[in-house]
Amino acid sequence: MSSNTLFDSTTKPIPPVRWDLEIIPVQENGSSYLYFYDSRGYATQNFALDQQAARVLNLLDGHKSIEDLSPYLGKEVSKNQLLDYIKFLDKHRLLHSSYFKEYAEQVEQEYEAADVHEAVTAGLSYPADPDELTEYLDEAFQDADPSSTKHSHPVRALYAPHIDPRVGMESYVKAFQSIRHIKPERVVILATSHYAGMYPKKYQNKPFIISDKDFRMPLGTIKSDEKTIQKLLKNADKTGLTKDDRAHRIEHSIELHLLFLSYLWDHDYKIVPIVVNGFDELLYMQDGHQGKQIEAFSKQLSKHFADDKDTFFLISGDLAHIGKKFGDTEPARKLFEEVKQFDKQFLDSAEQGSQEKMLGLIKEKLDPYRICGFPPLYTFLKTMPELKGKNISYHLWDEQERESAVSFGSVLYFKDEL
Repeated sequence: MSSNTLFDSTTKPIPPVRWDLEIIPVQENGSSYLYFYDSRGYATQNFALDQQAARVLNLLDGHKSIEDLSPYLGKEVSKNQLLDYIKFLDKHRLLHSSYFKEYAEQVEQEYEAADVHEAVTAGLSYPADPDELTEYLDEAFQDADPSSTKHSHPVRALYAPHIDPRVGMESYVKAFQSIRHIKPERVVILATSHYAGMYPKKYQNKPFIISDKDFRMPLGTIKSDEKTIQKLLKNADKTGLTKDDRAHRIEHSIELHLLFLSYLWDHDYKIVPIVVNGFDELLYMQDGHQGKQIEAFSKQLSKHFADDKDTFFLISGDLAHIGKKFGDTEPARKLFEEVKQFDKQFLDSAEQGSQEKMLGLIKEKLDPYRICGFPPLYTFLKTMPELKGKNISYHLWDEQERESAVSFGSVLYFKDEL
């Protein structure tokens, strides 16, 4: 794919192993391996090396050359053999090399030029086969409360998780069962962006990332609303909106909502898919550049959709991320009580539609529990401040083996027209 050449020098520093790879020790048939997981999808899939490879990998610090490494590996390994091995690692995109960088950029450019977003969660978080998936979701929804679909006020929005369905299905069922029978023509999706931070130059001063691609899910392709997307892009210089959509390529936060829409809805509708980057500056300066962009973008959304009964909002976000997996020194279990209290305050502000209370809560200790749903939900509350919310689920996933946890919940929003 890449026209660049593999690393080929005995005197130049060998590129280091990529920092963004997860290297997982595994045992199989009595042998030990290192399995390489690349969340960005650049490295060869299902790639593993013998455990002994760690000896070489630990030496690749970005400074040593083949000449430098030779004394460490003994006379049984020649310089040419070592160079061939380095080329092998480079070919599979394990090294942060020129070859890898060009390959990665080509992948991103090809995605940006494509008309369709292919589901990255299918086959991982849920079955990719349509028949198996239908059976899987039939079973999940078979005991759903039928009365939860009856509402005395028009339903306008839903804040729901994007946790893996394998651990959060109960919350998904409660959330999406509540909108099972509505039939909007358009769904504006505001979702957490987990990957925009990997492209800091591209998304500097661009907190809102829109895509005009159709989303191909196992149960059908969901079309984007190109006309509406073009309207929103007209004032992109003021609103911080960009159409450079590579942050969508491996994102799961939108797909996991579309999974349930594609199962529950059989009417024609289109989507406006937007992922929202972090609001770090907002925590220090509410009236700074980022704050003005958020204000301008939310006003634009309100202008187009606040009074449009044919538009429904989906907000995709989880709550707290705690424990050693996320950088805390203490195990997650020691934080449960304080996190649950914090989550309650956060969900209370969400129910009340109070963006001021929500921002104040997050600012107090600079987002101490890493609430990933804050940016998209805050944007929505500024867009539709008159709506009333109802908390319909709250759960906490305790990942005990990693001493970590994620909490998540859902809020249904109504228009008070009575």
